[in-house]
Amino acid sequence: MSGIYIHIPFCKQACHYCDFHFSTSMKKKDEMVLAIAKEIIIRKSEFQNEIVETIYFGGGTPSVLENSEIQLLIDTVYEHYKVSENPEITLEANPDDLSKERILELSKSPINRLSIGIQSFFEEDLKLMNRAHNSAEAKNCLAEATKYFDNISLDLIYGIPGLTDEMWKQNIETALSFGIPHISSYALTVEPKTALRKLIDTGKIAEPQDEVASNHFMILVEMLQKNDFIHYELSNFGKENYFSKNNSAYWLGKKYIGVGPSAHSYDGKKRGWNVANNSLYIKSIQENKLPIETETLTVSDRYNEYIMTGLRTIWGVSLERIENEFGPEYLNYLNKQAQKFLNDDLVYITENILRPTAKGKFLTDGIASDLFYLNLE
Repeated sequence: MSGIYIHIPFCKQACHYCDFHFSTSMKKKDEMVLAIAKEIIIRKSEFQNEIVETIYFGGGTPSVLENSEIQLLIDTVYEHYKVSENPEITLEANPDDLSKERILELSKSPINRLSIGIQSFFEEDLKLMNRAHNSAEAKNCLAEATKYFDNISLDLIYGIPGLTDEMWKQNIETALSFGIPHISSYALTVEPKTALRKLIDTGKIAEPQDEVASNHFMILVEMLQKNDFIHYELSNFGKENYFSKNNSAYWLGKKYIGVGPSAHSYDGKKRGWNVANNSLYIKSIQENKLPIETETLTVSDRYNEYIMTGLRTIWGVSLERIENEFGPEYLNYLNKQAQKFLNDDLVYITENILRPTAKGKFLTDGIASDLFYLNLE
């Protein structure tokens, strides 16, 4: 299984917490779409022996594209790659772009999965984060989208300053009331050089508290599991048969090509990333040059990535795979480093698979970093 990720680097306005690559100017949108289509063609040799099972439009805000532009990019993939009979084709979208007319149009396109950036159903949260939509638009777009799309995911953010436990429960209950089969949920993270960092530093917004975020996470897990969601990755919950095939492929180490500025690619041994500059990206592609940097992953790099992704998922970290793929030295190191977390009931081993306990899930990233092998090579 392989996937193609298409990065659309445009947004109507900048969310305060976002540190992804995007522009709020649409001036280069037409040129960008043509450049992305050209990059798709240029890189077809990388997937000569692969079957594409997922196409994912991320960003940025891919829903700012016209349907004809989305169709052009999908057609380009189909023309130059082998695509499976029933690929998962996801469009990330914001509620303010999903009018009744737009949803109906999209339902007639090859897009068969929507990932909708709700984040919160409370006006004060949306204003704090500088989202482009309001609460009514969030609810209206879900009511309409569920008429035409079966496979829908929505995003929610927890740990927002001022978001009480009761409000957080209401957010989850509202999401559940629409019968959505997949929810992705993340703690509000303060990244350097974002508007949110500046607002916190100047005292206009309170710093998010880890204790609040941890409590919200526990509430989320409990409520969604009671509603038959499977907690299959740290931030992702899906009903049976509704896991994100695109994201699952990342976590399971499958190959993918990332096209568009700042997009990342992975072929099992090498990782690449495109230049995070719209003008430079377009210029390079027009000159038939790939604006990409690559690095060959060492054994330690690949081990560390497997630890990080494995611990975040229900599939866990296979000790047998560690020994077979990386060698006994890595397995011995992992067993030694994991001992303190086993003693503290933060991880457990069953059937030769290492996984976090319910108590350890929120601490997964920190646990993983302690299991990394840093100085082997």
